[in-house]
Amino acid sequence: MNTSDRASPEAQHYEVVGQKVQCFLCPHECLIAEGKHGRCGVRVNKEGRLYSEIYGLASSIHPDPIEKKPLFHFMPGTTSISFGSVGCNLSCRHCQNFSISRASPSDFRLTSVSPADVVRRAKEADAKSVSWTYNEPTIWHEFTTEASAIAHESGLKTNYVTNGYISEDPLRELKGVIDAMNIDVKAFRDDFYKEVCGGDLSPVLRTSELAVKMGIHVELTYLVIPGYNDSEAEVGEFASWVNDTMHSSIPVHLSAFHPDYKMTNVPRTPIKTLTMAHEIAKKAGLDFVYIGNVYAGNKDDTFCPKCGSLAIRREGFRVEGQALDEGRCGKCGEPLNIVL
Repeated sequence: MNTSDRASPEAQHYEVVGQKVQCFLCPHECLIAEGKHGRCGVRVNKEGRLYSEIYGLASSIHPDPIEKKPLFHFMPGTTSISFGSVGCNLSCRHCQNFSISRASPSDFRLTSVSPADVVRRAKEADAKSVSWTYNEPTIWHEFTTEASAIAHESGLKTNYVTNGYISEDPLRELKGVIDAMNIDVKAFRDDFYKEVCGGDLSPVLRTSELAVKMGIHVELTYLVIPGYNDSEAEVGEFASWVNDTMHSSIPVHLSAFHPDYKMTNVPRTPIKTLTMAHEIAKKAGLDFVYIGNVYAGNKDDTFCPKCGSLAIRREGFRVEGQALDEGRCGKCGEPLNIVL
């Protein structure tokens, strides 16, 4: 559809500052002149008001296994209906969804969807949840929150697959609206975030910690990039932060990098590096550490940290077997931080 023919709803979380508007949705706090966009590319100043150009506009709609998000401890073995739009508030040089994250609304033939359409498509796919994914859901805030509330009324769960770059007030609005988050912690050094992603590390850590305190189910993804964030020291600092500041039961996904976008000269992550990172994370005290984006053997299965029993067996993104008792280990009863 032609997005210029569609009225864009007024955005939330902004203030008028003289002839400009300042957006407070994410830590960039963009000061936006008339007719210009914020760094996300989808929030625009029109006559002194801030509007979202992607409200109810999707670039991608697809049913996925929930494990593909990846969420391994949230409704395992179920289908989630995935929705994405365009734009992002970070500018990662290694982005693997750059065709939509770096796109503007005018670049795509976007599909108009209402909150009722989200529910309908979920039911048609026999999905148990709605995933806001593919591009950054934070910048789709007005639509995702409204549609998620409607989805809850229909018995659906909701989740964000996010870079965690969101300010505190809008994050707090997600309590009771978003049930789970997979947050991408892209490195554990601020210079990486500044040079590679166009952002800062500290807001991502704050989002992760606060989301847990708010009662949102949180899983973390750490994309292991050769020569950038794969040192034993950095992986150890990341794992210790999870264990010491959040909780040992937070699932961590160590994912293999493949060359893409502006980092095609960087090699794929060797298996030995992923194995090293896995061992470091386990030694730091983490209960649930997974390897992703490669064949991982049993390192994508869930084992009870107390008795060692196999609780969930996976093959790729498929759950092949479960030995659970209402989210606990089916053998010894240990809580496994699993939402059913």
